[in-house]
Amino acid sequence: MALNSIKELELKKVNKFFKINTLSLRRRIFLSMLFLTTFSTILITIVSLIHFRYEAKEYHEERLSRKESAIKEHIEYILKTTSYPLLTKNIRLIFKDRIHELSDIHSLEINFFDLNGKLLLSSKSAFKIDKKVPNINAEILKDLQNSSEKRVVITKSQENETFLKSSFSYIKDIKFKNLAILNIPYEENSDFYNEEARNFLTRYAQVYAIMFIISILLSYLLSRNITKSISQISEKLEITQFNKRNQKLTLQPGNQEINGLISSYNNMVDTLEESAQKLAQSEREHAWREMAKQVAHEIKNPLTPMRLTIQSFQRKFDINDPNINQKLNDYSETLIQQIDTMTTVASAFSNFANMPGQQNELLNIVQISKKALEIFNEDYIQFNTTEKEIFTLFDRAQLTRIVTNLVKNAIQAIPESQETKSVIVALSKIENQFILKISDNGIGISKENAGFIFEPKFTTKNSGMGLGLAIIKNIIENYKGTITFDTEEGKGTTFIVTLPIKN
Repeated sequence: MALNSIKELELKKVNKFFKINTLSLRRRIFLSMLFLTTFSTILITIVSLIHFRYEAKEYHEERLSRKESAIKEHIEYILKTTSYPLLTKNIRLIFKDRIHELSDIHSLEINFFDLNGKLLLSSKSAFKIDKKVPNINAEILKDLQNSSEKRVVITKSQENETFLKSSFSYIKDIKFKNLAILNIPYEENSDFYNEEARNFLTRYAQVYAIMFIISILLSYLLSRNITKSISQISEKLEITQFNKRNQKLTLQPGNQEINGLISSYNNMVDTLEESAQKLAQSEREHAWREMAKQVAHEIKNPLTPMRLTIQSFQRKFDINDPNINQKLNDYSETLIQQIDTMTTVASAFSNFANMPGQQNELLNIVQISKKALEIFNEDYIQFNTTEKEIFTLFDRAQLTRIVTNLVKNAIQAIPESQETKSVIVALSKIENQFILKISDNGIGISKENAGFIFEPKFTTKNSGMGLGLAIIKNIIENYKGTITFDTEEGKGTTFIVTLPIKN
């Protein structure tokens, strides 16, 4: 049964913990700050009460010690001036007429005991502690004898929560021999400190009420401020899409933790955008390949009947045939129809290949160029620039296409068997223009091919449609820029792109 009760208690604690954890972060921060305020208030109250009690105790102990010292000085004066011999048995005679005087002067009860603990003389007829005339018990005597200060103080509590202290110490003669035992009962009166404690608690309760109201307001504002940025990030995450441009968050001054989270979100947005660009580029390349296959298929379809028509015409051609003119017209019309079909396919392909409209935005050319190079795994690609930022209005996808296409061509221009490979991408700024240079140490461009580099469908590669540089040139010229190249066979080529800076 006991084990089951413990398990149920632990289960309740766990359930309570998880209920707290189900609360929102804002509410948990709010409740935590209120709890902290309340806990600190209770702790301050407890410490203050303990301090008041300690102060009262210290006060009474010091007061008893001072009273005891004053009484002893008075007793020493009486002993020096008495005519009786300084013996224990004469204590009663020496102080018979003076003990009440001592008690009245010092406002304390005074008792004299012999060295064995037997009462010799008292300023009152009975003790407050025991209501009888007791002797000093053996335990107190032993403690007094063994005490280094030759003084013992005992404390007893009363029903009204007050304390009675009673000090025991030796009275010595002029030769410092123990003559008797002095007992001074002392009642602690802590009314003053109790009143001070009550006044303190009253004032502190008023202050706490104000502090509690202020803490509620501060807790609300702080919890709202802390969770505001997190809520913004959460809202942004809910609407973040892979295939759209996502808006970044602005860093907040003086909030490192939240700024770290915002920076992570902004980096994620950049990564998503970069991935979207790469995916879009890959999809476009795939679309081009599929279109090329489709165009080739559609062109082959009319070529086959055209070939068969010509072959048939060759076999059946007879100049003496009286219907030769009619047959020639029929063959010609068939060929023209097939040619028209090919023209239609070519026109459709041309319309499909038109470049999309420019989506200009303010871009940091340095940053975009660096990101464009990240898709390449070649370790010999270098990026050089002295500029930290070059801002201009440009289409992000088209700028990425310019860089990646030129770098790809530079890589392909270097033979795989070549030991030392180098591709250098340099970016600079001159007045209101930025210059992009892509250099390689490949085979270079021959003189006979140099005049056809930017021509559509021209290529020196075994694969590809030869549209890359033509499209790049078209993009650059649409932005009122230029693209040129310097080449030397066997040493390499440098493409130079110059574009105006538009803000």
